[in-house]
Amino acid sequence: MIDGHFGCLEAAAETIFARTGIPVAKGTLSKRLSGQCGWPADEIAALEDAAGISPVSNSLYRRLNPTVVTACGSMRAQVGVISKETGESVYATMAAQQSARSEDWAVAAVEIQQVIDALAPALEEAKRRAPLGEGG
Repeated sequence: MIDGHFGCLEAAAETIFARTGIPVAKGTLSKRLSGQCGWPADEIAALEDAAGISPVSNSLYRRLNPTVVTACGSMRAQVGVISKETGESVYATMAAQQSARSEDWAVAAVEIQQVIDALAPALEEAKRRAPLGEGG
């Protein structure tokens, strides 16, 4: 994310400082990128918010909230989530299409990924409920 959105460690460090008020050295970021030390959550959030994408947060969310497929009520709730996320992705994509900013396309990509993530549990439930040999 640093190379693709911020271009260099100095820009990433300045972004973290601007958003958290905590200075961070380029050398510290270099160590974090190489895996020599971990990343504080507030710094991850600062970079994700500034970039308009949330790869780490989304990954953690998926780990902490595995797909739970249960009764019919949950499928209705899932359909609501799918509808909400689809609407948001359409809006973000249309906004990006009318914009010259790459950040708007990053937001659209995140919204589209959220639709895909919302569809996955519904697909699994549909497959589970489909009689053998039916449903594709």
